[in-house]
Amino acid sequence: MSIYDTLNPEQLKAVKHNRGPLLILAGAGSGKTRVLTHRIAYLIDELGVNPWNILAITFTNKAAKEMRERVDNIVGYGSENIWVSTFHSTCVRILRRYIDRIGYTTNFTIYDSDDQKTLMREVCKYLDIDTKIHKEKSLLAAISNAKDSLITPEEFEKNNRGDYGKKKISDVYKEYQARLKKNNALDFDDLICKTVELLRTNPDVLSYYQNRFRYIMVDEYQDTNTAQFQLIRTLASTVNEEGQTEHNLCVVGDDDQSIYKFRGANIYNILNFETEYPQTKVIKLEQNYRSTKNILTAANEVIHCNTERKQKSLWTDKEEGSPIFFTQFDNEHEEAEAIAADIENAVANEGKSYSQFALLYRTNAQSRVLEEKLVKHNIPYKLVGGVNFYQRKEIKDLLCYLKTIDNISDDLAVKRIINVPRRGIGLTSIDKINQYAIGHNISFYEALKQVDYIPGMNRGGSKISSFVSMMEILKSKLNSPDYSILDLYDEILEATGYVDELEEEGTIEAQTRIENIQEFRNKIVTYLDNCEEEPSLSSFLEEVSLVADIDSVAESTDVVILMTLHSAKGLEFPYVYLCGMEDGIFPSYMTIISDDPMEIEEERRLCYVGITRAMEKLSLSAARMRMQNGETKFNKPSRFVSEIPRYLIKQSSNSLQPRFPRTTTIRGAISNTKTTGQLFQNSPYIQKGMSLPKSESASSPDYTVGDTVKHIKFGNGTVTDLIPSGNDFQVTVAFDNGTVKKMMTSFAKLKKY
Repeated sequence: MSIYDTLNPEQLKAVKHNRGPLLILAGAGSGKTRVLTHRIAYLIDELGVNPWNILAITFTNKAAKEMRERVDNIVGYGSENIWVSTFHSTCVRILRRYIDRIGYTTNFTIYDSDDQKTLMREVCKYLDIDTKIHKEKSLLAAISNAKDSLITPEEFEKNNRGDYGKKKISDVYKEYQARLKKNNALDFDDLICKTVELLRTNPDVLSYYQNRFRYIMVDEYQDTNTAQFQLIRTLASTVNEEGQTEHNLCVVGDDDQSIYKFRGANIYNILNFETEYPQTKVIKLEQNYRSTKNILTAANEVIHCNTERKQKSLWTDKEEGSPIFFTQFDNEHEEAEAIAADIENAVANEGKSYSQFALLYRTNAQSRVLEEKLVKHNIPYKLVGGVNFYQRKEIKDLLCYLKTIDNISDDLAVKRIINVPRRGIGLTSIDKINQYAIGHNISFYEALKQVDYIPGMNRGGSKISSFVSMMEILKSKLNSPDYSILDLYDEILEATGYVDELEEEGTIEAQTRIENIQEFRNKIVTYLDNCEEEPSLSSFLEEVSLVADIDSVAESTDVVILMTLHSAKGLEFPYVYLCGMEDGIFPSYMTIISDDPMEIEEERRLCYVGITRAMEKLSLSAARMRMQNGETKFNKPSRFVSEIPRYLIKQSSNSLQPRFPRTTTIRGAISNTKTTGQLFQNSPYIQKGMSLPKSESASSPDYTVGDTVKHIKFGNGTVTDLIPSGNDFQVTVAFDNGTVKKMMTSFAKLKKY
């Protein structure tokens, strides 16, 4: 029996496609990884393609590892020559070899988000930027957006001449990029755009990789940004034996799962793929192997409300399964309590394991109450999106020692460790050294080596010289053939007395930090054991830099998973709870009031992703009242709930009676009329005896801005704002007792006074 006999007809078509561009529209749970790995095997076994002529790119380390394991199992001998890696890892591999062509050295440092923030603070201080007006986070976001679009600092300045606000960003962008280069460092956006720059400015390098990668496959193509699109577009052009240009590019994705616009993802990369490559063969993978029919029907009905999409519908041979459960609670505490109790009961009485459950939500802030209730019920859980292991202070400190030894030009790393552990080197001394370095156009570390020539250093000079001597000794030892990264790590701990200082503290927190340091040592051992190439400090630091938080989710750990919907893409769980299904939460309030219809479509795609994470049971929940930013907000159930046909939903008897009108239409409400025997209209509610919601829009209140109103709980107040919100109005009232409340008029029950 052939390995290809297990594929369905559409999967087999995709696997056997030979030359030319191929677009595989792979719905959620349709086996796209299986198709990619089998296609690689087919290219090698049946078409005689050399393994080193194949490049497979994914977005996460987890996906790359899974694909690598499958490829190794299927292909066997020669599979190690296939490049299977993430976008960033692929670019790092190219840059490590050729980045000297564009003015860097090959032992460049990769800056994480914390490093970027530190550098931005230095830039703003140097340029005398008021960070109360120009937030550091906003400046970094603007620079990231520019890099995602391959806009250089010079182009940014040219494009925004005459705009005072953009002039500040332009100045910051130029200085930020100049300091990165001075530090021989790249941020994550640079990894992509510098690779594009390298390929565009060095025809010989481009020709080498175009000839090397004659078959390119890209997973999750809907998540690509402009820079990534240009990278693939540049590489995917080879000349065949007949002298003709070929585009043997296979992209796999699902426009319905494009949910990273805020990170720069451009959905039109996949929507317009056939325009970019007119000879494209399109294959749709619509058979789902993950979820029940009811879950897929719910997902299809929701996503069909979008207009900017390629038409497709998921289907499955699996049973109908459980209905979609929906409950509206009075507040978020009741919601969390019910979810925790439900999980506790399922594990205790139904033989379920904790790892089968996932709690998904729109915003990170929603996790707090859920965590509290899980703790109350003694339910173990893992919060995805918390502090990354490599962002913890002690780990960052030790990483910076390693970074300094690897790249002495990395000013940020040197500045972080110069007084860690404490050596009596104060901020005044550091500022003098920094000014000396800037004035002489040298690195901070080079300035340390010239400390005797820096005016006003006094007694601090000897301490700095001692630090430099220690680092020079460590650097020299690394060049010894029998001296490993592990030896270096142990000697850093011994030379600095880092652990000794923590042991002297004698606190639980210090002990936890020591355990983290020991765990980091485990990481080094694992790296040395599994490294496929010659181990090096640079490659180890590169591997650490490219670790994402979602990669740390261990499938073998028996814990409930808590994560945002954005973090959940690519994962699956038997039992999924979508929490906070309320207008104003999901979709967000800013999305609801936006003039751009594509904003609500992205939120709907996010809902589709959440629904399709569930394999057996999907539970939706909402709270009538929820505390947000210190204020109690009243929200309607999400319009996405009302887009699920009524016959699919089973509403809990604990659910509250609706107090407000609903106007959002439900697509597909007339489907399954043979089962229901009637036409249901405009409501997610199915509880017997519950009145159907009204379809007309809410009328305007009889008060306006400036009027005095009375609230049954808060007393008298003055209306300060009144704006439309969906089919209702949001009113802001400054009450006489000093509180300011934002409420929906249908809930507030305000009376003009």
